[in-house]
Order: sequence, then structure tokens, then C-alpha cells
Amino acid sequence: MTRLVVGPFNRVEGDLEVKIDHADGAVVKAEVVSPLYRGFERILLNKPPLDSIVYAPRICGICSVSQSVAAARALTSAMNLSIPANGELATNLIHATENVADHLTHFYLFFMPDFARPIYAREAWYEDIGERFTAMTGTAVDAVLPARAQFMHILGILAGKWPHTLSIQPGGSTRSVAPGEIARLAAILTAFRRFLERSLFGDSLERVGSLDSESALTAWAAEKRPHSSDFRRFLNLSAALDLKSLGPSTGNFLSYGAYSLEGRHLFGRGVIRDDAAGAFNPASVAEDLTSSWYRSGNVSEPPVTGSTEPDAEKPEAYSWCKAPRSDGTVMEVGALARQMVDGHPLIRDLVGRHGGSVHTRVVARVLEMALVVMAMETWVRSLKSGEPYITHGDVPASGQGIGLTEAARGSLGHWVSIEKGRIENYQIVAPTTWNFSPRDKDGIPGPLEQALVGAPVRKEETDPVSVQHIVRSFDPCLVCTVH
Repeated sequence: MTRLVVGPFNRVEGDLEVKIDHADGAVVKAEVVSPLYRGFERILLNKPPLDSIVYAPRICGICSVSQSVAAARALTSAMNLSIPANGELATNLIHATENVADHLTHFYLFFMPDFARPIYAREAWYEDIGERFTAMTGTAVDAVLPARAQFMHILGILAGKWPHTLSIQPGGSTRSVAPGEIARLAAILTAFRRFLERSLFGDSLERVGSLDSESALTAWAAEKRPHSSDFRRFLNLSAALDLKSLGPSTGNFLSYGAYSLEGRHLFGRGVIRDDAAGAFNPASVAEDLTSSWYRSGNVSEPPVTGSTEPDAEKPEAYSWCKAPRSDGTVMEVGALARQMVDGHPLIRDLVGRHGGSVHTRVVARVLEMALVVMAMETWVRSLKSGEPYITHGDVPASGQGIGLTEAARGSLGHWVSIEKGRIENYQIVAPTTWNFSPRDKDGIPGPLEQALVGAPVRKEETDPVSVQHIVRSFDPCLVCTVH
């Protein structure tokens, strides 16, 4: 048995180390370490409740809107407010812009460059992938960055700035838009659609979104040569490297529901546990602290009464990440989980045949870009000039609220308790907290730790490429994890 410490990881938001024990060319055990404590939950204690709208987005610079949405929804719940249709539409557009941009950045700048490494130089696809995706110098950068920058202008119109916008507030959005601005939003989406259809898919968003099985996806990919689109490039190398068998999921998936509008979600809320779909109950969430550098009177804490008391000397701990569970069960979150819970036929078929994997996580993320951009076009057309975007109200002297949303990386929840007009307790359970959780009191590893077991380690590899692919398939954000 040989131990390797893999890290620090480049192109990952925050600090991460992965300790692996391997033997006979495969990982036997993994420990995922979040080595940096930040303490936003403690910073918020005793602050006026509305301060959470200012502090929470600063947890992270790449998914700050997700934190804004969760914080605003927690206070909306505590204040018992309803949100006007325009407010929901504007919030969805702001949030979707950030999430789609995150998916795009992950695919082009974080994930695909790993396949341009010299270790793959003998592969038939290597020359094309290297030319297209080599970090900083690949040809994809010249097309992706301008397209992303233009797409992000949606945030300038609806949110004023990005990151750390303050337009998302309890009760809706503070920024109304004029008819001319609605037309400009539509034009931005048209240009971004054109980029996706030309470069990423080589086909219409509607056709990609309607693919309903592995056989349909395979037939679609075979219609043109791999270099005809970047998604086909990925599918080609994925088949060559058998990424369908790399980084298996636990089989349990969770989604809080994404993009709410008039009581419904674009992607539904629920869980899949032991191959059975079910409803999600927020009361089912608890965080196990057994392997985390926090002290607590209880091994497992529901967020509404949770604590964040650092204990860097705790002997059995190895991470600043807590271990969230739903009804005691390890759950994977993210685009794969969202599409599994929502029941997209392509993702359900892929997982039914091969399980969750590096392949299915990336396919789900790319598919979601097509689905969300089409929804954004509908939301822009639904905005009504002259109608309200926000409902105002007073923060109660005492009360509780829960804000649940879906960041690009998965399920994000904020729990706030208010007493005497101040924040008495604030707890955040972030997507990477779910996916990168350490072992719980029963010794059960989190999703990534389980996914790494069995990963191949080549002779004399000190930075196993398979480990890199599995870690990146979850698109981690460690600064959110340790808030």
C-alpha cells in the first residue's frame, strides 16, 4: 500500500488536498481534505439580518449570485413575503446567467485542458484536443471568453454588476427593466445561442435538449466528425478512455429544485435513494461533525440549530468540510443530480446503464446549458413592463427562515435564526460540502471519497490523471465549502 497526497489542484476554486492509498494500480482509500477555514457563519452572528445579503455573496466570487439567492430566500421565508412574477423571472435570469457561465467555464477552462496533458500524447485524438483545449493557448479560448463576456452583460442590465450584486433582495429583485432593455436581453441570448450551436454543439439547442437515450446520443455524435463540435470532441475521447466507468456515484441524488416560478421549478425538487424517487424534506438534512475540525455537543446537527465552533486540534478530524446527510444518507448533488431528479430521459438512461460517472456528470452539465438557455429565452419574453419586481416587508424581531436553491455545482441551503432583531444563528450547506464531505460517525465516506476508490494509478504517477478527472467532474468550489 502506497500513500499519495494529490494537490494543490490548479483550476479549482479554493484549497484542496486528496490523500489516496493505492495498491495494485488502483485507489483503495481516499480522504478529501479542505484545509482552509474561513468562518462566514460566525462572522454573521449578531449582525442585522439584512446584512446577510451583503456578506453571503462574498463567500465566493464565481457563484456569488447563488449565495445571494439563498440568503434572500431565507429572509423571504422569515419575513413571510411573496415574490411577484417579474421578481421571480429577473432572479431566475440573473441566477441562470451565472450558472450557465459556470458550466461553460468548467467545460472549456477547467475540465477539458486536462486531456491536453502529455500523458495522452499517444492517443489518436490528442493533437486535436491539445490544439483546442491547452490551457491559456488553445484555440477555444479565443471563442469562449468573448462569448462568455457578452453573455454576462445580462447581469449588468438586471443586477448592476457581478459578482456580489445587491439587486436580489427578500421579496424579489430591485431592478426593473424597460422594454428596450428587454429587447437587448433577447439579443444577448440570441448571440449566445449562436455561439453554443456553432462551437459547443454543432447543432440546435432544441435537438440536443431532446436527445432521450444513450443510443440517441451515440447516433447524434456519429453524424459528424469529432472535431465538428466541442461536445462531440468530448464524447469521442470519453469513449476512448471509458470515462463511463470512472468515478462512480453513490447512486443517491438530491436536488432542492432549480429556478422557481409560480410554485413550480424548471428542474424539480426531490431525492433519488436506492433507485427510487421521492420527495425532499428540509428537516431531513443534518451535518455530521465526526471527521471535521469543529467541536459540538452532538455528533450530528440539523442546520437550524447547527454550530460552527472551530477545533483545529480535534484528533479524529481531517477536514474543515462538514458531512451533510439527508435522512442519514450520502447524497450527490449537481447537474447530474438535478437531471436525474427531474427525470431527463437521456441522463436517466445513461445512469441506468452505467451509473453516475465522470462521463455522465459532464454530459449532464453540457446538456443543462442547452436546457437553461432555452428557458431563459422564454423568461425574457415573459417579463412585463410596468409591473412590480419586489414585495417589501419588515424583518421580524424573532423568527426563522430557510433559503434553498441550486447553484451550478448543486444544492445550496441557508438557514437563519433571528432573535431580538439580530442573527442568532446562520448555517450554510454548500454543494461541495455535500460532494466533498469526509467520513461520518459510521465511517461512510462522502460522494467524492467513494468515487475515487478504484481509480487507476499508473506506475510512477505522483499526480494521477484519473484522480484529476474525477475531482474535476464534480466542479468543486472549496471556498463555499468552508464558508
